[in-house]
Amino acid sequence: MQEEVEVTLNGVSYKVSDLSEEAQAQVANLQFVDTQMADLRAKLAVYQTARNAYESALQQMLPRTTQ
Repeated sequence: MQEEVEVTLNGVSYKVSDLSEEAQAQVANLQFVDTQMADLRAKLAVYQTARNAYESALQQMLPRTTQ
C-alpha cells in the first residue's frame, strides 16, 4: 500500500491528492525549490571547506611575523 503524500502549511496537513491541480502544481514548485536550496546548501558547505583549506595552506606559506 502506497503512503499518501501530504503537505503541511501553517501547521495544517493536506493530502496532496485532495488538492486542486493548481495547488498540486504549487506543491511541486515548492518541492523543486526546496531541493534546489538543499543542493545549494550542500555546495556552499563544500566551497566553505575548500576555502578553509586554501586559507590554511596560505597561512603555512606566509612568513612568520612577531607582533
